[in-house]
Amino acid sequence: MREPRVDWQELTDLTQGKPFVVERVRLAGSGVAVEGQFEPPQLVQLGVDDQVFVAAFVRAHGSIKEMERIFGISYPTVKSRLNRIAERLDFVDTDPAPTGADVVDRLRRGEISAQEALAELERAR
Repeated sequence: MREPRVDWQELTDLTQGKPFVVERVRLAGSGVAVEGQFEPPQLVQLGVDDQVFVAAFVRAHGSIKEMERIFGISYPTVKSRLNRIAERLDFVDTDPAPTGADVVDRLRRGEISAQEALAELERAR
């Protein structure tokens, strides 16, 4: 017997924006299931309206003018909504501090001096 499909939108409606954890994941077609605690992607945790807004923004290649046209709203309204959505999202650090192991590896490969390695390790603290 096939289980009914539940969309992310239905799940988002059900949780009403409250945090939730997925505890079982089944791979479609293989019957393999994994149990644990999985945090859903951040975009899924947004309300359906905000998910649609983000998807439209991506499809519009980030054009605020296009968003104004699509939604019939003003520039300040688009900016305000994007800012509100951005506040709910964590951003990936694109320049994380190196780990001690990274610094040691670079030192072993001769890419940095011992003094540079010490300075990087000090900054990482």
